[in-house]
Amino acid sequence: MIANSRRNPLNRPDHKIVDRTKIRDGQVANRPVYVVMAVTAEGARDILGIWAGDGRAGAKYWLHVFTELKNRGLDDVLMLVCDGLKGLPEAVETVWPRTIFQTCVVHRACR
Repeated sequence: MIANSRRNPLNRPDHKIVDRTKIRDGQVANRPVYVVMAVTAEGARDILGIWAGDGRAGAKYWLHVFTELKNRGLDDVLMLVCDGLKGLPEAVETVWPRTIFQTCVVHRACR
């Protein structure tokens, strides 16, 4: 399922939102699952990909994900909303230079 989600060509949604969650992998340790979701100006949502991480995902990892999305046909990103990961604005700017970066209001309130 995860691999299939990353093979499909992408339509061109207007907005992108990046989020992260964790699931139990049947072992003692949790493994993060990274989800990239698009939201159009009309409010339609689309999951662009799901990546099972090893827990070491930082801005370098996201640069890899963004590059993969661009290679699948995602030409432009209007806005990226995330938890404030250091280096993420630079990673997205490398792939889509005109993207607006915003810290999630929930994460901003927690600081």
